[in-house]
Amino acid sequence: MSEEKACDVLVIGSGAGGLTTAITCAHAGLDVIVVEKASVYGGTTAFSGGVLWIPGNAYGKEQNPDDTRELARTYLRVEAGNHFDAEAVDAFLDTGPEAVEFLERETDVKFVPTLYPDYHPQYEGGVEIGRSILAAPYDTSKLGKDLKRLRPPLKTITFMGMMFNSSNADIKHFFNATKSLKSFSYVAKRLVSHATEVLRFGRGVQVTSGNALAARLAKSTFDLGVPILTETPARELLREDGRVIGAVVDHEGQRLRILASRAVVIATGGFANDPVRTTEAYSHLRDGGAHFTPVPESVTGDGITLAEGAGARFDVQFDQSAAWMPVSKVPMGDGSYKAFPHLLDRYKPGIVAVNQQGQRFGNESNSYHDVGTTMIETNAGRGTTNAWLICNRATIRRYGLGHAKPAPVPLAMYLRNGYLKTGETLDELASATGIDAEGLRKTVAAYDGPASRGEDPEFGRGTTAFNRYLGDPEHKPNPNVAPIGDGPYYALEIVMGDLGTFDGLATTTDGKVLDEAGVPIPGLFAVGNDRRSVMGGAYPGAGITLGPALTFGYLTGKTISAGSA
Repeated sequence: MSEEKACDVLVIGSGAGGLTTAITCAHAGLDVIVVEKASVYGGTTAFSGGVLWIPGNAYGKEQNPDDTRELARTYLRVEAGNHFDAEAVDAFLDTGPEAVEFLERETDVKFVPTLYPDYHPQYEGGVEIGRSILAAPYDTSKLGKDLKRLRPPLKTITFMGMMFNSSNADIKHFFNATKSLKSFSYVAKRLVSHATEVLRFGRGVQVTSGNALAARLAKSTFDLGVPILTETPARELLREDGRVIGAVVDHEGQRLRILASRAVVIATGGFANDPVRTTEAYSHLRDGGAHFTPVPESVTGDGITLAEGAGARFDVQFDQSAAWMPVSKVPMGDGSYKAFPHLLDRYKPGIVAVNQQGQRFGNESNSYHDVGTTMIETNAGRGTTNAWLICNRATIRRYGLGHAKPAPVPLAMYLRNGYLKTGETLDELASATGIDAEGLRKTVAAYDGPASRGEDPEFGRGTTAFNRYLGDPEHKPNPNVAPIGDGPYYALEIVMGDLGTFDGLATTTDGKVLDEAGVPIPGLFAVGNDRRSVMGGAYPGAGITLGPALTFGYLTGKTISAGSA
């Protein structure tokens, strides 16, 4: 006999969408249980940058009082094109600011403004500031005994185990420690503080980015008396008279039936590690190319499969089925590799991306999703999805390249393990990488002339506010453009990855899961990457995954709390 528990709401998954729904329902007085199949909670959120794109938020109104709801709606209409869903977009724009205000007022969740422009501020309705906010840094020691179950940040984007926001100036101190007494003092204090944390808690507890958001949401969940049962995979949904009434889960070695009188919420994070669904959805996989995702291994489409078993509808609709992220494969020393997301280096002057033919194929300083799209296009029909970042020694020592850090961190280890390739000349570099030598020589020659004047006539690098935002403001006249220059040269192979999937379960605007006939399945909801993205396969700005996840998680929680299940 299976053991049995009862609650009002069962949430399957522990990312931002699921925990926001849990918090909203628990705040309304409902009894909520969260189950998570991994041994840690936080989902992909804990690996992310922690940025949320929510037009109309209070911070953005202060930064950009000229921004309006109608401008944001126009921008989304332009971005989504034929996939524009007016009802869902209106709900997102109306509910997002309310969700932020609710969480900041009632929970431990806090945000700070960012300086991020929209990714395409040149489009109609786009703005150069005010729509993206960031989870405030957090001291995770406040989680107490539950700290050990918080998913750690993505290892490849920490520095000596410490976290920094993507545009945080603090990291500059670490790379200037041998040149500045102020920086040396700063680094010494950070190292001592971090070492003390590790000795006391077994890990650093001062976190930023998505790890801070996951921790803040979890602390708020615990404060409301909601348990998060880790290592508790859901096996099937329970149904009675056509209504979803709970789920069968495995917990502590036993089969457990959890009955939910109000709703079951699917929040398992999409299908980024489901080989069958990704092959169906990703054109480059169907074409024989490679894909290497930094999304947690536990995100395997379980929630979608569970919902399909209850009659739910899932199909691939979007041209771009995931949020593309160029990554490099970092050797871990045991034969395994971890993904390094290329969030910063592509924007720096003196670094270009080329395909295997040695040709540039797009603006390296566009968003990761845009660069990913052009990587897929340039490799179409070639059975690969790779590219190479190219620079010379002066550039790599100044900015680093991928997981290879700037001076004074040595490059030798990255050359020994094969992460970096090098050559004294472009021909030697081509030989080391398999890049077409003639194509590479022609590309560098054509690029370097205009680049010496800060120009990129081929792709217009540095001509948008977003390009310039993550460039080098000290490099004039263009923060994104400089010649490759003289050797020795370095190259780093990048391949296609993702930050999560866009296609998902068909739902109503408030998250009710639809069956094959387009009718809501009573008692069943989906949030986060398990529901079809409101962005229509587009990537308009920093945080367009977490912003909707939190917004619609809140809206779904309100709907369930009102009894509309």
